[in-house]
Amino acid sequence: MIQFALNHMTVARLSFRELVALSKQLGCIGVELRNDLPQPLFDGTDPAEAGAFLRSQGLRLLAVAEVKRFNDWSADKEAEALALMKIAQAAGAEAVSLIPRNDNLGMGNGERQANLRVALKALKPMLEDHSLVGMVEPLGFEVCALRYKAEAVEGIEAVGGKGRFKLVHDTFHHTLAHGGPLFPEHTGIVHVSGVVDQEVGINDMRDPHRVLVTPGDRLGNLEQIAALQAAGWNGPVSFEAFSPEVHALSDPASALRASMDYMAKVPA
Repeated sequence: MIQFALNHMTVARLSFRELVALSKQLGCIGVELRNDLPQPLFDGTDPAEAGAFLRSQGLRLLAVAEVKRFNDWSADKEAEALALMKIAQAAGAEAVSLIPRNDNLGMGNGERQANLRVALKALKPMLEDHSLVGMVEPLGFEVCALRYKAEAVEGIEAVGGKGRFKLVHDTFHHTLAHGGPLFPEHTGIVHVSGVVDQEVGINDMRDPHRVLVTPGDRLGNLEQIAALQAAGWNGPVSFEAFSPEVHALSDPASALRASMDYMAKVPA
């Protein structure tokens, strides 16, 4: 049985409390909040108060996103990460999201790995101090300096960070990176979205193509989840759709319910 969750990006037009209400209505186990939406985190509610409200509704705060370009480490990046961790800790979050640089810089072989290790080594004690997990999300785009999960795992293990850092397995980015090993023992959460445009090539897929998972999906969401589950993984599966079409839905609850019903057919 899939443990569904909801990333605020999927329903970006909803307020924090509307997100919570929808997640509860759909039977989700938790939510992911973001600092890259037009509205402030928790709509400006005090983080401790927001976290208490979430828990009162039976939901977990799975992660607060995001530290952008985390593998381009600097004093400013450290301050940014620390500020987000303080908010996440106050709200009772389980993790913060770490997003790699995606600008075709720092791409050299050897350079990528070294930059990743510098960042992970610095982040590890910070995460420990705040009792948080760092969710590392490789992006499958060709211009991303952390494209492959294997490279992320190598870096995590090199700094003794297994357990303190976990992977986001994003079905969209896994497809763009042309698959590869799954690393269920390192996986903290799965992000799901679908691509139904039959014309766009894999290398040309971008966030606006990402809709809910339906029978027309080209990313193999059901197969990816089935493979992870067969390998012993059973964590949260969080909807993360970026498409303006999804954001504009007048009845996101019905659309999400239909997608959840479809995904419940994941082969055992």
